[in-house]
Amino acid sequence: MEFFRIKKDIPFMKYALLLNAISFLTFALAVFFLFTRGLHLSVEFTGGTVMEVAYQQTADIGKVRDQVASLGYPDVVVQNFGTSRDVMIRLPVQKGVTSAQQSEQVLAALKSQDAEVVLRRTEFVGPQVGEELVHGGLMALGMVVLGIVIYLAFRFEWKFGVAAIIANLHDVVIILGFFAFFQWEFSLSVLAGVLAVLGYSVNESVVIFDRIRETFRRFRKLTTHEVIDHAITSTMSRTIITHASTEAMVLSMFFFGGPSLHYFALALTIGILFGIYSSVFVAAAIAMWLGVKREDLIKANPNKDGDPDDPNAGAMV
Repeated sequence: MEFFRIKKDIPFMKYALLLNAISFLTFALAVFFLFTRGLHLSVEFTGGTVMEVAYQQTADIGKVRDQVASLGYPDVVVQNFGTSRDVMIRLPVQKGVTSAQQSEQVLAALKSQDAEVVLRRTEFVGPQVGEELVHGGLMALGMVVLGIVIYLAFRFEWKFGVAAIIANLHDVVIILGFFAFFQWEFSLSVLAGVLAVLGYSVNESVVIFDRIRETFRRFRKLTTHEVIDHAITSTMSRTIITHASTEAMVLSMFFFGGPSLHYFALALTIGILFGIYSSVFVAAAIAMWLGVKREDLIKANPNKDGDPDDPNAGAMV
């Protein structure tokens, strides 16, 4: 479906240098905030108390969260697990207060609202577990990055692999920079969102790279930047429809998914917006700066007469 067919190529690469400079500045600011402010890690990473309570009827998660927050836990994580009557509460560490004291305090507050609430389980999650989660998260991120580079190097050409991974890391670092600057809580769900953005962003890059290779094959007299402009313009209808549909779903989670999905949806929103930008003005532009050309993607195979302008000559790698 092409609801937004654009007949004239948009000169994206004409502004590549300026927009790459803006990207570099944004990236540098994100790195600066990560080092100076750091991430506001959730209880999964820092350690704390985990409680499981059960209600006789469906639990009102909003009221439970407000009740616990009134005790001085603004960053508390409250969510259902198993059934709508079972609630898990994650409390951050408080100086001078033991895990047992925390759970007793919270349970007393909950019983003041509903005397039938039952404490099923309480345990302390130590910082060692948090360190393991950080290590595991970084390992997962590294494996995703490595897999993307290998895939693109085989699927297209090493210049595209380098360009795509720089663009993807650009998206990830900027998401982290937003969370560091605003001190939004960084939890396991946000980490999952960051990993999802990596796959989402590389998908957009692959679509553009594939169209670049196709354009090199079809239009032999176009320069590299004209090929890239045509390739990006020809995918604009698909980009608008795909990203608008995805963003509509993500925004529905953001506005109606409750606090548990709030930061997850926020990370996805930032990632989608910057993913579109980076695929066009970072990945494609870096491939151009690296000197990608037709010979990198199309294997020369002239016809019997040796006519290099025969449109049927040559084959994809």
